[in-house]
Amino acid sequence: MTGMTQAPASYGLRERKKARTRAAIRQHALALFREHGYTGTTVEQIAEAAEVSPATFFRYFPTKEDVVLQDDFDLITLAALEAQPLNLPPIAAFRAAAAMVRAHMTAEEVERFTETTRLTLAVPEVRARALDELIRTTDEISAAIAARIGRTADDFDVRNTAGAIIGVIMTATMPWQASGADVDTMFDRIDAGLAHLEAGLPLGEFAPPGG
Repeated sequence: MTGMTQAPASYGLRERKKARTRAAIRQHALALFREHGYTGTTVEQIAEAAEVSPATFFRYFPTKEDVVLQDDFDLITLAALEAQPLNLPPIAAFRAAAAMVRAHMTAEEVERFTETTRLTLAVPEVRARALDELIRTTDEISAAIAARIGRTADDFDVRNTAGAIIGVIMTATMPWQASGADVDTMFDRIDAGLAHLEAGLPLGEFAPPGG
């Protein structure tokens, strides 16, 4: 299998060209962030480095923050989710999709994923924009789950399940970033969180304080 973020072979020439342009903009942006810092880099500098106009930049990324946040992993995970057997319950299917994505990540993609995760948590502007991305991602996961089970994407139970999956990923990712652990550890935490969610979030035997 080729690198995860490469355009599928079924894409037409125009789609592949757009994917290459998008990847080039992101690559140059991250290089400039490393050299000058996030706040010290402008959209104009990114566009110049990628040899595109600022208007073209904004066609691919609505804001500078989106260069960090929109890394295509959501699209790849959703495609992997769609490929799972329909007899798998939604959470089990998402867990299998996440494992599939992890198994095919290249070293370059692991490095980029680590870098964008750190930027997301460290840069206030990116962290604030991430809320919009969480809403968008929840919408997309809801739509994918709904398609699997024959419901609508605005079904409350469907959105609740999507929100729980997002919550597990956030809970697993934030301590990983703080501890400085590697990407494999982070994915292990996500898988463990999804397994806990799939089991119904058991907390063991409950004993009330003072009981």
